[in-house]
Amino acid sequence: MESQTTASRRRPSRRWLAVPAVATAGLAAALFLAPSNAVPPNDGGSTAVVPSATASAVATQSTGAVRKPARPAAVAAPTAVAIMAAGLDVRVLPLTPSAEEMSSGSLVPPLTVDAYWLTNYGMPGAGSTNTTYIVGHSWDGRDAPFNRLSDESLAGKEVTVTTAKGTLTYTIDSVTTHDKNTLKDSDIWNVVPNRLVLISCYTEDPWGKNVVVTASPARSS
Repeated sequence: MESQTTASRRRPSRRWLAVPAVATAGLAAALFLAPSNAVPPNDGGSTAVVPSATASAVATQSTGAVRKPARPAAVAAPTAVAIMAAGLDVRVLPLTPSAEEMSSGSLVPPLTVDAYWLTNYGMPGAGSTNTTYIVGHSWDGRDAPFNRLSDESLAGKEVTVTTAKGTLTYTIDSVTTHDKNTLKDSDIWNVVPNRLVLISCYTEDPWGKNVVVTASPARSS
């Protein structure tokens, strides 16, 4: 049987993530507040398709025909996220913050190695109206997928998000750290349609900092 000390080292390094609170009538009182324009209605299952960056038409050498690129996948809830450069490939489960979590401005994802999509905000895909936020635990004393986000060299690497409507590709713009008590001041809460933000605890200072990975839809050359 593991000692209590050994077992404690295998727990998530931090049990909460700071997120802005949301309410139907606007922002609820919270420890961390986002700008008022940062929390519009969520994408709500919208399937409107708005063209985004797509590959240019490709000539098929065998026939000489020109094929138009496939239309980007329409907005849908994420079901998996992968960053091959970080060895991260996990399922994504929906997570709706409770009224208490929205009021306090802090969030405790389930204690698993899965990723969790914050349903109050955006969904990925063409037609997205807000940023998609995916959160997960970094773990102390054991390997876990979200531990690997604390790596600035991931900037420029590829992220793939799987949904019921298809697979979307993003490019990591930045890997930054934020004090947990000042995350509210970050521009990560700005409304950016189809932007992707992943949040976990920073492994070098799990009690005091979050790591934030920001990615944008990949552009074809």
